[in-house]
Amino acid sequence: MFKVAGVSTLKGEVKVRFANDMTRVKVLTKNGHTDIELVELPEAMDKPAVVSYLKTTELYTKPMFAAAIDAADAKYNGSKTVKVTKAKATKPSLEAIKARAKTGEAEAA
Repeated sequence: MFKVAGVSTLKGEVKVRFANDMTRVKVLTKNGHTDIELVELPEAMDKPAVVSYLKTTELYTKPMFAAAIDAADAKYNGSKTVKVTKAKATKPSLEAIKARAKTGEAEAA
């Protein structure tokens, strides 16, 4: 559960950040983050709720922050796209090969 959230930029990439207090700004700054904008949340929230809340804040009106918030929304609240993974090919068993051979013989007759 988080009490503070916002966005920051690191190496040109803007991302949503989650924290328990505003001292997180100090850590982000120390690690090279820029454009740090954190807000205190009205109550402690989990990541999906935080991202939904950020969409209602002034941060969402800034295009570069909106894109990061939308990306986090897709990650934590689901997205309309489906990731398809290729199934690994498995070698047929000897029994499966024999079963196919028997089926082929029956069809030929």
